[in-house]
Amino acid sequence: MSRPFLKAGLAGGVLLVALQLVSLIPFLSCLSLPLMLIGYLIAGALAAYWLPPRREAGPAAGQGALAGLIAGAISGLFLVILTPLGVAMSGGVDALVAQLPADMLAQLQQAGIDPSVLFNSGTFAGVALLCCFPVSLLIGAALGALGGLVFAAVKPE
Repeated sequence: MSRPFLKAGLAGGVLLVALQLVSLIPFLSCLSLPLMLIGYLIAGALAAYWLPPRREAGPAAGQGALAGLIAGAISGLFLVILTPLGVAMSGGVDALVAQLPADMLAQLQQAGIDPSVLFNSGTFAGVALLCCFPVSLLIGAALGALGGLVFAAVKPE
């Protein structure tokens, strides 16, 4: 049995990882989000493209959603891995703590919390895992389904 969503999801995941690496380049980082959204659409369209001809909207959207889900999982996991690198590139934990307002630092110290322990690369990776990973799954599934649906409507044969 052919599984076009698997091939398309892996191809979309590779594309999204490449776009995340492009986001590390300072003057290109503003383009990464729109390009990543287009990447999810491409993953869904690829899944529909690899369906046997006479593509119907329902199966194409389903295959696109699965492809977008796989691409979103790959992209989300890579983002979680990339987050500590981003913290290191921004100057590390000390640079992040130095940017906090003095009032906030005083409140944390009064509560007995060391800000450098609270704001570290592990904390940011955990936040990315809890927030960004599920969002990338949802966006991937939705835009992948849309990409598959549009492709099937435009090119059913």
